[in-house]
Amino acid sequence: MQSIDIEALNQQIYLDSAFVERLKSETAQVIVGQHHMIDRLLLGLLTKGHILLEGLPGLAKTLAIKTLSQAVDARFSRIQFTPDLLPADIIGTMIYNPSTNDFNVRKGPIFANFILADEINRAPAKVQSALLEAMQERQVTIGTNTFKLEEPFLVLATQNPIEQEGTYPLPEAQMDRFMLKVKITYPGKEDELEIIRRNLGSSSFGAVRPVVKTEEIIKARESVRKVYMDEKIERYILDIVFATRTPEGHNLGRLKPLISYGGSPRASINLALAAKAQAFLHRRGYVIPEDVRSVALDVMRHRIGLTYEAEAENITQEDLIHQVLDAVEVP
Repeated sequence: MQSIDIEALNQQIYLDSAFVERLKSETAQVIVGQHHMIDRLLLGLLTKGHILLEGLPGLAKTLAIKTLSQAVDARFSRIQFTPDLLPADIIGTMIYNPSTNDFNVRKGPIFANFILADEINRAPAKVQSALLEAMQERQVTIGTNTFKLEEPFLVLATQNPIEQEGTYPLPEAQMDRFMLKVKITYPGKEDELEIIRRNLGSSSFGAVRPVVKTEEIIKARESVRKVYMDEKIERYILDIVFATRTPEGHNLGRLKPLISYGGSPRASINLALAAKAQAFLHRRGYVIPEDVRSVALDVMRHRIGLTYEAEAENITQEDLIHQVLDAVEVP
């Protein structure tokens, strides 16, 4: 690609990404701090990628996606996952109508733009698979009727890392369907002070206005795909993913006994797509290595399996990814 083309593309991306600042500014009316979580929600929104959030209760996971849906002028739906939940409670069912002597379709909460699947690991496998099928196919079948899900469609699933009794952990193959797994941490002292003041103040949190239309999001998704990625960056992404599969081939032989399986081809696809979206969020028309490095943890952490030896030594996926990023040559 010629430099003049890149310059023109850069200007176009700069214009197409103008709404990002409006969106962040509006969500900041309600959400204090948690910039990493908001950025990752935007990454998912721009790439059609669903997100698995792991964090303790009270860290604004529900509030964040609800606020984002209000700022985007979209429909929000929350599903509280429990052990007695049925697939029909999510996708909907057929209801008999005595007056017409016929069955009518009653759509479930999955028919929204933003879906919060709260504590997804509390529902049995049949319910989890019903949600994941809707995520993958972006359509739902109720009886003999098939319905397309309206775009944009983003699922934010949460799970609590400290309560594992009575839960149904997501199998690795199903976790792989989530583009990102984001770990939410506590806010800093200054942020938490602001949270206290807002909650104890005479006025409630600021009202969120719709500042972005869904059409702008759909157009932005097309722009994200146009962001330029040099072949050296593509090779860099492949080196990172392949280093998790065959670490001995990248001078990381010490990691071989610690990794039971590495990133799948979905890891490569999503790492490239997330890097493009990261460049878009920074209003750039081209990807730099730092874009790849900044999203690598969230894209890769649920796609690497640990051996018993790694667990015995308290080595985490994050530790392994950091070692891979340090070892792989940056273009």
